[in-house]
Amino acid sequence: MDEIDSAIVRELQADARQTNRDLAAAVGIAPSTCLERVRLLRDRGVITGYHADISLTALGREVQALLNVQVRPLNREVIEGFKAYAAGLPEVLSVFVLAGGDDFLVHVAVPSVEGLHTFLMDRFSGRREIIGFRSSVIYAHHRNRVIAPSGITPSGSAPSGNAR
Repeated sequence: MDEIDSAIVRELQADARQTNRDLAAAVGIAPSTCLERVRLLRDRGVITGYHADISLTALGREVQALLNVQVRPLNREVIEGFKAYAAGLPEVLSVFVLAGGDDFLVHVAVPSVEGLHTFLMDRFSGRREIIGFRSSVIYAHHRNRVIAPSGITPSGSAPSGNAR
């Protein structure tokens, strides 16, 4: 990726609904060039999709939690099976497979603390492969909306200083 591709990706992350003409103007290239570069970024798998951010509160999912889960036995079948099970639950936002003390980190959004308890009892407690889980309620969540390529700062320039 060159500086123009990085600028296009940065602009699309900030506002994926902008017109091609506005995107081209923002990065300083012709609209036809911009359209072709966006197509190539999609073809190369840099841009994997577009989405809408939705308010969990507006959907009645006011409580978020991170669930640390341990499963046994540790084998591909159990890991893939639990990953698929958890990812298919409507309350689950993300599933992370981990190395270390815990095997999974599951991000959920539910209507209430009571809803979290019900989720844990109904969806996790009865699963044979789960040997333990811990929950942490999330008070606040911030996500970086713009992700720069490695070695590039969000402003589009290489980092300065003597970083090692």
